[in-house]
Amino acid sequence: QVQLVESGGGLVQPGGSLRLSCAASGSILRIGTMGWYRQAPGKQRELVATISSGGTANYAEAVTGRFTISRENAKNTVYLQMNSLKSEDTAVYYCNAAIQIGGRSWFVAYWGQGTQVTVSS
Repeated sequence: QVQLVESGGGLVQPGGSLRLSCAASGSILRIGTMGWYRQAPGKQRELVATISSGGTANYAEAVTGRFTISRENAKNTVYLQMNSLKSEDTAVYYCNAAIQIGGRSWFVAYWGQGTQVTVSS
């Protein structure tokens, strides 16, 4: 089985910063696009940012200029650096990764367990 374990969530004041990490483990051959999603109370899960295996990043309009997604392929890890946080950023953040398992030719999307980010004074 493949697991994505997230860390770095917590409580931060408006204007503060937080860095999320998500590490994949298991019988991994390759990891394609990785990304972050978030779900606020009473809202649908929404895309925050994605990053391709080649390093091309895309961001939701709401976080553009404030968040930075990056990855460290040698560690099978994706990061989300969040700056200038707003109360509207409060949500459970989930990482996602398209993973090719050893012995298979196709990619499967996996999800992390979620980590709570609360922006409040």
